Amino acid sequence: MGRKKKIRRTSKKNKKQEEAINKKIITKSTFKTNDEKIVIKKIKKQPTEKKIYNIKDYVVYPKHGVGKIISVEKAKIGNIEITFYKVFIEGEKLTLSIPLNQQSHLRPVSSINQINKAISILKIKPKIKRTMWSRRAQEYEQKINSGKLYLLAEVVKDLNKKTDVIAEQSYSERQLFEKAYERLKSEFEVILGDKAKVKMDKALKRVENTAQIETPQ
Repeated sequence: MGRKKKIRRTSKKNKKQEEAINKKIITKSTFKTNDEKIVIKKIKKQPTEKKIYNIKDYVVYPKHGVGKIISVEKAKIGNIEITFYKVFIEGEKLTLSIPLNQQSHLRPVSSINQINKAISILKIKPKIKRTMWSRRAQEYEQKINSGKLYLLAEVVKDLNKKTDVIAEQSYSERQLFEKAYERLKSEFEVILGDKAKVKMDKALKRVENTAQIETPQ
C-alpha cells in the first residue's frame, strides 16, 4: 500500500513539472509572436520604393512651382556622400539642390486628364467669402505653396476679376492672383505648350473682357 501511495505522489509531481514547463513554453512563444508583429509593423511603415527622376524630367517643387532636372550630382558633407538633383525653376530663375532622400518633396507634372480637370475648376463661378481679407490672403498663400494643381486652380478662379484693369483689384489681391496664375500656367505649358495661356484665359473668360477693353476708341 505504501508503495502505491509513493507512485501516485510522484505522478502528481511529474504532472506539475510538465504544467510548469508548458507554461514557460507558452509564454516564450507569445513573446515571439509579439516580437514578430512589431517587426511586421515597422516594415510596413518603411517606403517600399523610391521614385527616381531622370535628367530633363519636369517636376513640381511646392514652394517654387515647375522646374526641370538639369543634372544629378554628388557631394561630400563630412564623411557622408550625398546624391542630389539640380532643379532649375524657370519662373524664378533659381536652381535648387534637392537630395535624393528628400525627393518626396517633389511631384511629377500633372497628366492631361488632371490639366483638363483644373480647366473645368477655372470655369466654375468664384466663391464669395465674407471673412477678413488678411485671413483669406493667408489661406490663398497656403494653397499656392501646397503645390497642388487643383488648389492652385481654385485660387486663380476665386481671385480672377476677368480683366487686367488694375483698379479692379487691391495690390495684395493682384499679387496673389499673378503668383497663382503664373504657377498654374507654367505647369499647363509643360503639357499644352503655347495653348496654355489661351485655354486658361478662355476658361476664366478673360479673353472676352480684354477684347471689349481694346475695341472702344
